[in-house]
Amino acid sequence: PPQHILIRTNVVAVTPWLAPIVWEGTFNPLVVDSIYKPMHLSIATTVFAVGKYVRFLRDFLETAEKHFMVDFKVRYYIFTDRGGDVPAVVLAPGRKVTIIPVPGSNRWQEISSRRMEMIQTTIENQIGKEADYIFCLDVDTKFHGRWGAETLSRLVAAVHPGYYKQTHEHYPYERRPASRAYIPAGEGDYYYGGATIAGYVGDVHKLAKYCREQLEADAANSIEAAWQEESHLNRYLLYNKPTKILSPEYLWQDFKAKTNEVQIIRFSQVNKNYAEVRPNVKKRK
Repeated sequence: PPQHILIRTNVVAVTPWLAPIVWEGTFNPLVVDSIYKPMHLSIATTVFAVGKYVRFLRDFLETAEKHFMVDFKVRYYIFTDRGGDVPAVVLAPGRKVTIIPVPGSNRWQEISSRRMEMIQTTIENQIGKEADYIFCLDVDTKFHGRWGAETLSRLVAAVHPGYYKQTHEHYPYERRPASRAYIPAGEGDYYYGGATIAGYVGDVHKLAKYCREQLEADAANSIEAAWQEESHLNRYLLYNKPTKILSPEYLWQDFKAKTNEVQIIRFSQVNKNYAEVRPNVKKRK
């Protein structure tokens, strides 16, 4: 085929609703960059480094500076209760760190559920005035390869690496009708990972506000969805389809080996001892 048309035959590169699924070999980085770089976009990136999670910040920031939205204007918003422990990392010109103080917590589930509220209010108070796009990423991760403008779209989600080969009956959706995150059997597109949410600032604000409201409604009924905010995220995205989906290249886990489909790992969750970094622990999938 002509050089600008890229084909992958061993992966699905488009959803049933015709949103692209971004894999290596489905985009030309030079073409993508030539479209987006002249736009002088501002990219907000939120990470939560509460409690002992602050230890992941240096690797996150140093690898982001090598691989994440290189040559774009990026502002990292670091939500932390340990502002004094935020490492001084050398940033490229046009990139900066803003520290947003947040309270600590004795329950990691509470930190997880408050994240949506904090993203919502920080967009309203600050990010909405400062950025075009926003990426909400987990801090206990490292970048290993290009993460560029091919990931920009109105509403972007990443397929969870534990479920990309599964069909929806195997997804860990919330199946109790009493929860606001409920997804009935037989429904579902993909299982999205909560570690990556992105898009236009206004669209991510709508998503965060929805998830916050649903989390609060469940809490008022003494229900906690199976995977907290990730369960509500999946419900939201079932009825508000993403305009672009990132393949597991953009959300991998260090304990997994590469597969035939995942030829390059761009962003991966680091191996860690949950009992050591989380104030109280539940086994994660």
